[in-house]
Amino acid sequence: MFEHIPAYPGDPILSLNEDFQLDPRPNKVNLSIGIYFDDAGKLPVMDAVRRAESALLDAIGPRSYLPMAGLPLYRETAQSLVFGANSEARAAGRIATLQTIGGSGALKVGADFLRRYFPASQIWISDPSWENHRVVFEGAGLTVNTYPYYDEATGGLRFADMIDAIGRLPERSVVLLHACCHNPTGVDLSAAQWAELVPVLQRRQLIAFVDMAYQGFGAGLEEDAACVRMLAEADVPLIAANSFSKNFSLYGERCGALSVVCKNADEASRVLGQLMSTVRANYSNPPTHGARLVANVLSDTSLRASWEAELATMRERILAMRGTIHAGLAGRVDEVMRARYVAQRGMFTYTGLTESQVERLRNEHAVYVLRSGRMCVAGLNARNADYVASSIAAAVSGA
Repeated sequence: MFEHIPAYPGDPILSLNEDFQLDPRPNKVNLSIGIYFDDAGKLPVMDAVRRAESALLDAIGPRSYLPMAGLPLYRETAQSLVFGANSEARAAGRIATLQTIGGSGALKVGADFLRRYFPASQIWISDPSWENHRVVFEGAGLTVNTYPYYDEATGGLRFADMIDAIGRLPERSVVLLHACCHNPTGVDLSAAQWAELVPVLQRRQLIAFVDMAYQGFGAGLEEDAACVRMLAEADVPLIAANSFSKNFSLYGERCGALSVVCKNADEASRVLGQLMSTVRANYSNPPTHGARLVANVLSDTSLRASWEAELATMRERILAMRGTIHAGLAGRVDEVMRARYVAQRGMFTYTGLTESQVERLRNEHAVYVLRSGRMCVAGLNARNADYVASSIAAAVSGA
């Protein structure tokens, strides 16, 4: 009955990570998967999360189903973190927010919602974008296109081309935007560029779909969410997906949220109802444990202060590793390639390495980066950064 079904080719990121696990070489370095590791090369358990979890273990109780929209306190604290405690849209009840199964779940629910209520709309994603963006939106039945974004020659942003392309999109088109720490390039819009983009979205009556998977890993919690708040204040039709996988180091708990900013509270209530209907058709309701951890940390003054401090330390360590590899490549590669490590930000850098150089890096030096040249800078540490820099230099020179 199932003999006609082809083999799944695998996800390129997860498949490469599996190859890394099987590599027996002791000097191997994994810079492929988007996970933050500490300076010891370990996945951290944040102190605030540990304390929140200990408190939950001391008060174990029944675990009934959550509502389709998720844990109320989680939804409230997630919305506050994304849009700001003093958001006018929040005060007016204009934001429909629900708990999702990770950031990917938020994208999926948003994609299904758009396909149902905007069936003629197509979506535009950046060139390049996270590979799964195309997978999720095409899987929902949407036509996926791209707009210009990354400049291969400079390692920067093709902003003029991006604005021009978005300014010519059909009305009600959906534009997927990365709030910060662009995946895979690490190239972000400046505040001034966001301010220039907003009126273009307004004029063309476009729907902005913002993916914010790395809040706190760019410039800071408030700074990284500034574009979302700018769009909300400008009354641009806005859908925002956010994730707590990275900034809470809760990858396996799948904690995300989806928010839709509406014109008024009545509209938000109807949108929330239809988002809940979408959840019901997908997975009925979200899980409890991770949501309680996030909600308890964000709603407790002491735990939140501890979490913010540790998150700042993680962000600063990434910056330090960028500086280390930038210094380690001095005189070994051309300056345009070298500058990317400090000009780009967040967990990822587009190194400018060719596919053959990436192959050489993996085969000859046991350093794993994606075929596109994307490197997860968060996988660097004080012990491996110099080795990685030397390996990159050797791969580039062919030595």
